[in-house]
Amino acid sequence: MRGWFATLVQMGSPVTIGIVDDDLSVRKGLSRFLRSAGWRVDTFSSAEECLASPQLLSIGCFIIDVHLGGMNGFEFLRHLDDAGSRPPAVFITAHDEAVTREALTNAGSPICLRKPFAPDALLSSIQSVLHLE
Repeated sequence: MRGWFATLVQMGSPVTIGIVDDDLSVRKGLSRFLRSAGWRVDTFSSAEECLASPQLLSIGCFIIDVHLGGMNGFEFLRHLDDAGSRPPAVFITAHDEAVTREALTNAGSPICLRKPFAPDALLSSIQSVLHLE
């Protein structure tokens, strides 16, 4: 754990899930579901919107669409890493391509859910990257 995520955990703050997806219906659906499961949620329509947001520093885990307009999900994660801090992430995608699987491996984030995915798979993935299992 590094950066602001480690600080949030050390302070005992509840984790906020950041959803970065350019599809409004996906953002709304995931937000509603995660809130009903007890998580705090902030949503962003692009990586750029998230990076410019004051809420960025309160995000403890990201759900990131691989294919975004503008900066893609991998570039977004790399940007956070280059800034010296990157909370855990779960990627989501509608495309199961070899290049996407390779990029996931290179990004150090082996968890990627293919849309549509089961709600329990999402919760399990979040718990896994947050080491809550």
